[in-house]
Amino acid sequence: YFLFSMAANVLEEDSMEQDIESPVTIHQPKLPKQAREDLPKNISKECAKRKIQRYVRKDGKCNVHHGNVRETYRYLTDIFTTLVDLKWRFNLLIFVMVYTVTWLFFGMIWWLIAYMRGDMDHIGDSTWTPCVSNLNGFVSAFLFSIETETTIGYGYRVITDKCPEGIILLLVQSVLGSIVNAFMVGCMFVKISQPKKRAETLVFSTNAVISMRDGKLCLMFRVGDLRNSHIVEASIRAKLIKSKQTKEGEFIPLNQTDINVGYYTGDDRLFLVSPLIISHEINQQSPFWEISKAQLPKEELEIVVILEGMVEATGMTCQARSSYITSEILWGYRFTPVLTLEDGFYEVDYNSFHETYETNTPVYSAKELAEMASRAELPLTWSVSSKLDQHAELETEEEEKNQEDQNERNGDVANLESESKV
Repeated sequence: YFLFSMAANVLEEDSMEQDIESPVTIHQPKLPKQAREDLPKNISKECAKRKIQRYVRKDGKCNVHHGNVRETYRYLTDIFTTLVDLKWRFNLLIFVMVYTVTWLFFGMIWWLIAYMRGDMDHIGDSTWTPCVSNLNGFVSAFLFSIETETTIGYGYRVITDKCPEGIILLLVQSVLGSIVNAFMVGCMFVKISQPKKRAETLVFSTNAVISMRDGKLCLMFRVGDLRNSHIVEASIRAKLIKSKQTKEGEFIPLNQTDINVGYYTGDDRLFLVSPLIISHEINQQSPFWEISKAQLPKEELEIVVILEGMVEATGMTCQARSSYITSEILWGYRFTPVLTLEDGFYEVDYNSFHETYETNTPVYSAKELAEMASRAELPLTWSVSSKLDQHAELETEEEEKNQEDQNERNGDVANLESESKV
């Protein structure tokens, strides 16, 4: 009984400790995952640094996986693009399997024709005319199928004119073989000539920077091309990826906002011979209008940059992508120059392509800088207006004084006339 009571007391103490230590669970309504993450968080969670999930990785690959796709038949309706998009190991496996299955299928038919005609029973009979000479089994039929489809024609196994069904089969295999060759060879050619690897030589700076340029706060990043062959009709675009909630309460995950990098002035169309610094002026239309240096690390946003153009050698369209999160945006920095003039040519030093140096930059947002500039201009406006008012008052006073003097003179003249008459 004593042991039982002690065990009961221990269990009660453990249960009390668990009740004390267990947090209070608040049942929240079922909401989408993005909406649940958008609910107000504790101060400790806000202060904690969370790892931002990238939408586009630094190498340009989109970090999005398509799940629960029920209409899988759509991939088969566009079988050519599906095969091109497959990985190389699967593509090569399908390439080998298609040809092997085709050869085996037609080899089986050739063997069945020889078997049904009785050619197998008259092997070595010089008086018997087989459908295919020197076809004595399935292996020889398989070899004849390969020779027919690949148009090798060694001359040892040949079809005779006494077999109409063999002639029809020869026509069918020749036509289908040409279709298979065109489809598979075309697929392999397109996959080999894809311009995805050309994007590997288009580089973006590791970080983006924010600093002053021509008296305006600007967001900048650098792009370059490592090859001597140029990208024709190169153009640059930038998107801000940030979740938002509308005034009506609708939650929009990963909302895309356009960042102007010179669309209206034509600066987004590049002549990419040497590395270029792409600049975005932070004005009232910019999504960074109200973001200051202190507020930037607290923002959960991502900048996706897209460089497009045609490969000069092949004429195919090429696209390179990269992204910058808040930890990769440096406030108050500029890019180190990489272009130097040598003896008769310009040299690009790609060792300094990603390097930056600190510069004197205000920590305020572009909106605050504009308000400070407007307040600084107000006293000048007041002084000018006051001077104009004072000048007008002086002019009116002078006019009134002149009028009084004229009246006094007129009065004196009138008095003199009256005295002379008397």
